Amino acid sequence: MRVTEGNVEVEVPEQAEDGIGDGVFYNPVQELNRDLTVAVLRAARERFEYADSYLDATAASGVRGVRAAAEGWDVTLSDHDEEAVELCRANLDRNDLDGEVVNRDANALMHERRFDVVDLDPFGTPIPFADAAAQSAIDLLAVTATDTAPLCGAHFESGVRSYSAVPRNTEYHQEMGVRILLGALARTAARYDRAITPIMTHATNHYVRTYLAMADGATVANGAIDQLGHVHHCQHCLWRTHEAGLIADPPAECPHCGEHLQTAGPLWLGSVHDREFLTGVRENVTEEMGTAEEARALTERLAVELETPTHYDQHRLTKRWGEGAIAMDDFLERLRSAGYEASRTHYGGTTFKTDADVTEIREAVHANE
Repeated sequence: MRVTEGNVEVEVPEQAEDGIGDGVFYNPVQELNRDLTVAVLRAARERFEYADSYLDATAASGVRGVRAAAEGWDVTLSDHDEEAVELCRANLDRNDLDGEVVNRDANALMHERRFDVVDLDPFGTPIPFADAAAQSAIDLLAVTATDTAPLCGAHFESGVRSYSAVPRNTEYHQEMGVRILLGALARTAARYDRAITPIMTHATNHYVRTYLAMADGATVANGAIDQLGHVHHCQHCLWRTHEAGLIADPPAECPHCGEHLQTAGPLWLGSVHDREFLTGVRENVTEEMGTAEEARALTERLAVELETPTHYDQHRLTKRWGEGAIAMDDFLERLRSAGYEASRTHYGGTTFKTDADVTEIREAVHANE
């Protein structure tokens, strides 16, 4: 079938139910991901002055690489599947665009060559490609992870195996997935004296997507490792805290209710966005994009999120308190009126971030009752 995304028309295979099958994969749900990729590439031209080459490392139908080519990037599309390679060439030709298409294993290609931008969007975990990608990307590394259950701790053993970390299944599971992924990528890059700086990250529609500015040198790599640490969480009262460092040193018990704490990590504790870059991305979302309205709304939400490494779910809190939920705007305003910072998150309608702990949240919400 033929589909139109942005300024290109591409041919993609009819998909089996739920996208399951051995053929070339195309996921229409990820159009938002690809629209934002185009906006990021436009903004990247301002941040990375000399960036020109772009690798779509696991290209499949080639729609992402074809859209990059339409933006004027010197693109290389790579896939180990011969059918995918033929489809990539056909889709470039269909749009009268130039680009290199190679029938290679992505790891082999990335170990041999470097690109200003490397885009890694595999099926499932990106970790098997992370070492090669961290060395190949000169300026910008874009990574998608669709294995959110392992990342978030719902499939615990798989998460430990893939990410060499301990993920925990909490009510802030999207945030857990984001920070477990970033922690693994930071450790991977540091092995090669390279540092990541996340400049835009989101968890949407059962995937995590991050864009990482890359830098060279042992000193900056050490600085990135300093952004790693652990989160300690009480499943009983939902109190949590975090600490920097690769060795966990959790409190003996929850200081609020005395229960045992769960520890997750090592994970990324630092910022997951560059607010100035987010502004550039938002300004580069244009009307030909099928998800333009959603993309703008997402970048606006990201730009005002607090940078705390966990978030709360108002419904989970009020259920634990044995109370009914109130309107989110009123809930957050009560926190701010009590002197705390508070913001919505992009993860859901009832999720929020604040610098108050669970006891302070409850006191602030009930202050005037």
